[in-house]
Amino acid sequence: MVERILVVGAGAMGSQIGMVAALAGIDTTVQDVSAEQLPRAEAQLRDRLAGQVAKGRRTQEDVDAAFARLRFTTELETAAAAADYVIEAAIERIDIKRELFARLGAAAPAHAILATNSSTIPSSELADASGRADRVCNLHFFMPPLVMRAVEVVRGPETSDATVATTTALAERLGKTPVVLNREIPGFVANRLLWAIREEALRMYGDGIASYQDIDAAAREALGHPMGPFELMDLVGNDVAYRNKIAVYEQTGDEAELPHPALVALYEKGDYGRKTGKGWYDYDSR
Repeated sequence: MVERILVVGAGAMGSQIGMVAALAGIDTTVQDVSAEQLPRAEAQLRDRLAGQVAKGRRTQEDVDAAFARLRFTTELETAAAAADYVIEAAIERIDIKRELFARLGAAAPAHAILATNSSTIPSSELADASGRADRVCNLHFFMPPLVMRAVEVVRGPETSDATVATTTALAERLGKTPVVLNREIPGFVANRLLWAIREEALRMYGDGIASYQDIDAAAREALGHPMGPFELMDLVGNDVAYRNKIAVYEQTGDEAELPHPALVALYEKGDYGRKTGKGWYDYDSR
């Protein structure tokens, strides 16, 4: 039974995963190397949850109880020592993740499962560093975790049946719909579907077939998508889209997986989307 969860990384993804667990009644700790990030993460969560209360989506009592179960710390080993389940949500860099999994494997109790939230780095690239390959898997949430219901549970070559069963049960306890992958594949299920649309959109834009605004309009008005592929890249972050493609290329060695030149140009300019005020669209003027 998972009674205590540790989330590593207090960015928007990690902090919201922590709140999802706290709202589900689980004692949760969110850890980050940056002491300055922790109060920012808590403030952002309080602001977001206040908005949900104002809209009648949650009660103030439930929110207060969740915050009472949620703690923030910079101490990784101390938090890991008390965890039944760890969800790593750090930056998408394999060297950083391997170092984290080595530290977590040494500090967490023997029964604890170590999951990575990565959408591009498979757990098999981290499992040996942990010293407990049978208790390692991907548990991939979608942004924003407080809203999106799907999570992907990805089995690595050495992941045990018990780990998959515990992870699937935990996802359901968190109010999520688990999508179980029986083997690893770059991008998993949902992102591969999204990437296919995104890559075709980038090709059409790059070939001068249509503007990115009109491609977005076609996705919304003809296909019923809530937003177009370029709007979605701006929402998730063009830096994230760029790094995802680089990660897949590093796994496959296939040059066709390299980021589209138009995406590379935005990345190199630092035009990451909504979070920087400019991406495909200019949000300062909007």
